[in-house]
Amino acid sequence: MRRREFIALVGGAAVTWPLVAHAQQIERVRKLGVLIASLEIDPEGQARIAALRQGLQELGWIEGRNIKIEYRWIAADSDRIKSADAAALVALKPEVILAGPTSALAVLRPETQTIPIVFVQVTDPVGSGFVSSLDHPGGNITGFSQFEFTVGAKWVELLKQIAPSVARIGMIYDPVNPTSANYISVPPMRSSVLSPPSPPNRIAASFPCPVRSSCRTASSSLHSRFGLACHTSIRFATTS
Repeated sequence: MRRREFIALVGGAAVTWPLVAHAQQIERVRKLGVLIASLEIDPEGQARIAALRQGLQELGWIEGRNIKIEYRWIAADSDRIKSADAAALVALKPEVILAGPTSALAVLRPETQTIPIVFVQVTDPVGSGFVSSLDHPGGNITGFSQFEFTVGAKWVELLKQIAPSVARIGMIYDPVNPTSANYISVPPMRSSVLSPPSPPNRIAASFPCPVRSSCRTASSSLHSRFGLACHTSIRFATTS
C-alpha cells in the first residue's frame, strides 16, 4: 500500500470511529416505563421512586445518561383514565414496564402481551390471574408478591402474645380490594389460636380509611381493644 493511500485510510477511520462510538452511546440508552397507583405528591410514592432510581444507579443505570424513565401516576383517576394512561405508556414502547400495586397491573395487563412487565406489591398474582404460578409465571409478566395470606394467622398469634385475654378480634378491610377477604378466608385465620375458635368480625373501610370511626366500630362490637388491618392503605394499632 502506498503512503498516500495509507494516510487516507487512517484519516477516514479517525473520522468514522467517533461517529460509531456516538451511535453506540445512543443505542445504549434504554427506556423504562413505570406505572404506579399513587399520587405523584404522595411521599410514599416518591420514596419508592427514589429507591428505584438508587437501585438502578447501583447497577450502573443512570437516568438521563443510559436510561430514560417514563412515569405514569394513576391513583386518583377513574378506571377509564387509568386504562388510557396505561395505553399511552405502552405506546411509548419501553423495553420493560414496572407496575404496582395490583390496580396498576390490572389496567396494564390488557394493553400489551409483548412488553415485559415486572410487578411489585401485588398481593395475589396467581389468584388474580396475572401469572400461571410463582415458579413459572409464563407470558410477559413476572415480579414480586409481598404477602402470603396465611400470614393472617400469624397476626392473630402475635395479638394473643401481646394480650392473652383477647378472645375476639375485628379485621378492618377494604371491600374494593378483592384480595382483602383472602386473609379472612384462610382456615388458620378462622380457627386460629382464639378460645373458643371464632372468625374475625369484618369491618369494611374503603380507602382513605376513616381509622378512628372504624376502630370505634370494632371496639364497640367486640368489647375488645384490638383489631387487624389487612390492606396496606389502612394503618392503625389500637383503640381506647
